[in-house]
Parts: sequence; C-alpha cells; structure tokens
Amino acid sequence: MNGIRYLRGDATSPQAKGAKVIAHVCNDLGGWGKGFVLAVSRRWPEPEAAYRRWHRERAKNDFGLGAVQLVRVEPQVWVANLVGQRGIRTGRSSGAPVRYGAIDTALATLADRALELGASVHMPRIGCGLAGGRWELVEPLVTARLVERGVSVTVYDYD
Repeated sequence: MNGIRYLRGDATSPQAKGAKVIAHVCNDLGGWGKGFVLAVSRRWPEPEAAYRRWHRERAKNDFGLGAVQLVRVEPQVWVANLVGQRGIRTGRSSGAPVRYGAIDTALATLADRALELGASVHMPRIGCGLAGGRWELVEPLVTARLVERGVSVTVYDYD
C-alpha cells in the first residue's frame, strides 16, 4: 500500500485505467450549486438529478448523513455523492458544516462499492472546501477506509 496519490488537475477527469469512482461531499439539505459540484454538473447532468431526486424522496430511502449514492456517468465512471455535510455555511453560521463521522461512514461504504466494481477512487480534498473541513482530519479517514482496504485513491488539487 503506497497511500494516497496526489496530482495537480481536475478530479472530474480521473487519471487512471479501468473503472473509476469520483467521490465528493454533499450537504444534507438537497442543495447543489457551489464548489466542486459545479464541475461535476458541467460534465454530466446525472449526478445532480440523482442527488436531488434522492433528497426529494428521502422519506422512502437512505438519504442522510453518512449515506452514499453511486451514479454511473460513463461505462467505466461513477460519481459518488457522499452526504458528509450538515447544512450549508451562511453568514450567520457558527462552525463548519463538515461532519467527519458522516464522511468516515460514507467512505467505508464507498470502499465496499469500489471493491465490488474493481474501481479506483478519485476526489478533490473532500469536505475541505465549502464544508469547511481540514484535510489533516479527512486524510486519515481516506487512508483507513479506502487505502488500507486496497482501494487506489488519487486526490486532485485543482490549479
């Protein structure tokens, strides 16, 4: 196990052969419209539509903190919507909306799915943009839940 591979580039253009999952963190309000999701939506409409439907129908499904939704966007590419953020940051907010426990739970589920698909996982520094998290707290979760289970992970830093 070599750990996480870091690249400069766009996580919506994963640099690997074979099956790939692009993972990102969503909020639990059904909101989609700022941050990394804009890049996702520019490439594929399906993840946003699926996420909004998942949230709208949440009384009948597993939507909530720690949940994962995999959306196939190309024959060998999936987008993983990970619910790891409680609400959104507003001018009146106190504290960051990131929920590390929810990210940890979602990553464990993602590992199972990635292993089933034989897929590598690609992501920005999840939970560290609009969610307000700190990578030094998220990185060990990615390592424990994905890398240590044998899932190849690439983290992209966008210029």
